[in-house]
Amino acid sequence: MSFLSVVIITFNEEKNIGRCLESVRGLADEVVVVDSLSVDGTKKICGEFGVRFIEQAFLGYIEQKNFALDQASHDMVLSLDADEAVDDVLKAAIMQVKRDGFDADGYVMNRCTNYCGKWIRHGTWYPDRKLRIFDRRKGRWGGVNPHDRMEMAVGAKVTRLPGDILHYSYYTFSEHIAQLNKFTSIQAQAMYEQGKKTSPIKLLISPVAAFISGYILKRGFLDGLDGLMIARTVSYQTFAKYAKLLELQRKNKK
Repeated sequence: MSFLSVVIITFNEEKNIGRCLESVRGLADEVVVVDSLSVDGTKKICGEFGVRFIEQAFLGYIEQKNFALDQASHDMVLSLDADEAVDDVLKAAIMQVKRDGFDADGYVMNRCTNYCGKWIRHGTWYPDRKLRIFDRRKGRWGGVNPHDRMEMAVGAKVTRLPGDILHYSYYTFSEHIAQLNKFTSIQAQAMYEQGKKTSPIKLLISPVAAFISGYILKRGFLDGLDGLMIARTVSYQTFAKYAKLLELQRKNKK
């Protein structure tokens, strides 16, 4: 039998955190929640589940997740977002590898997103493969804020598990647009600080390419109106990210 810590970062997640914690009940040997000073009922709900609740002012998405990793008691970690849950198939698979003993350094699984009440099965959002169980001695969070990515050490063994992480992303289209504006500002600033550049041509072509990829090539149209809304929004997200980066470039030339 191997041990597993579940780590979650939160901020005002009273709407989601109970579902997330319920999904790992009986699976985790320890649950660690690192909270960015929530002012809603997040802390109270976590207390009802008996988790280790640590308050830490927000360091940035990637930095906060790495801080959370360091708080775990066990080296094998399942990292979840508060708006995610483990489905029954994935839970059974994790319990099996725990019983047998982890034989890999990392485990990849699909993530299925619920968008405005509908499960999305096509386009760029499914299968949204995520490496979420890993040996923290061989993996750390990287990427460009706010979009994190697990980066494993060279030579690490990674395998796949059946089942899905269930992602309850946006309850309304307005919520999606509001977060898109916030996230593209963070992403553009991070890209600028890394010295990345864009151009008017990229601003023109990249959003079109994103739409064609998600809606046509990856068959987002099979998800109906929701698939169209996602494809158009992802296209706009690409445009907004590069437009804000271009704005930063111009501003700092003066």
